Amino acid sequence: MVEPITYKDAGVDIDTVTGALRNVAPDVASTHNASVLTGIGSFGALFRPDFGGMGDPVLVSSTDGVGTKLMVARRAQRFDTVGADLVNHCVNDILVMGAQPLFFLDYVAAGHFGPGKLEELLSGFINACRELSLPLIGGETAEMPGLYAPEDFDLAGFIVGVVDRPHVLVPERVRAGDMLLGLASSGLHTNGYSLAQKVFFERAGLDVDARLPGLDVDLGAALLAPHRCYLNPLRDLLRDEALHGLVHITGGGFTDNIPRILPEGLDAIVDRDAWTVPPLFAELARRGPVERDEMDRTFNMGIGMIVVVAADASERVIAQLSEAGEAPVVMGHVEAGDRRVRYVGAEAL
Repeated sequence: MVEPITYKDAGVDIDTVTGALRNVAPDVASTHNASVLTGIGSFGALFRPDFGGMGDPVLVSSTDGVGTKLMVARRAQRFDTVGADLVNHCVNDILVMGAQPLFFLDYVAAGHFGPGKLEELLSGFINACRELSLPLIGGETAEMPGLYAPEDFDLAGFIVGVVDRPHVLVPERVRAGDMLLGLASSGLHTNGYSLAQKVFFERAGLDVDARLPGLDVDLGAALLAPHRCYLNPLRDLLRDEALHGLVHITGGGFTDNIPRILPEGLDAIVDRDAWTVPPLFAELARRGPVERDEMDRTFNMGIGMIVVVAADASERVIAQLSEAGEAPVVMGHVEAGDRRVRYVGAEAL
């Protein structure tokens, strides 16, 4: 007689996943506000938005993943930051449209969730959402042996926000003479990790506990530094008429991302001498070696968000950002051209 088989025999442990979700349920609930009408466990999440003060509210949505930064987390056996990466990245992506977030959902998949691993992954989402007062209203957790190797996992995030239509940041707002103000990144954020791993781990033969010149933490910690969220320092600027655009420096670096907010007939001039590139990027370029043009098209080079403002308001905006704890760098300007980035200054790092 053939012995009966269970889902657990096939590699899926429902009890482990259910127990993990039960453990984090109070923490997830701590991110909710009065607009959230359902708790964890419903088939769908109910959200009643408050659009008070908006004449023409427009919903803005985005979805993203963490990419091969997950491989660094696996190498370092640290899983509590990559969820925050995803929340912050998604918030930044709708922020550049002028939107503020309403709610967030997550997707977590793995070949196998070992003891505590799912809770650790979810803690990243929860902590970032709590810090931003952003409700985490639902998600999906999937254990899929066969599709993923036992140590493999993947994350995705989904965000919905809102902006009053007159305040949507569109390319047509950007004008010749506008100033580019750069806000510091916290590291590589969530882009360029395939190249970074090839340089550091394959070519240089380093491990996550290696110490590099200029870094006050080991390589693993430097690479896993959470993606910065720029919502709080920029929130008060979103209705300011002097704000003409925002650029989230993600995949494509300066070269491919800045043109996304330029109208026809304008170029962005970026002065490479305007700021000091952080040591992590300098080490990447040196050890690769990676040429500067490739660096500027792959990494954020220490600038995670660019604020495009009217020239006659730049000093006021710089002062406002400084009061919010930022140290904005005047990194360039906008002038006539054909929707591309032109670099000036030294190429050597």
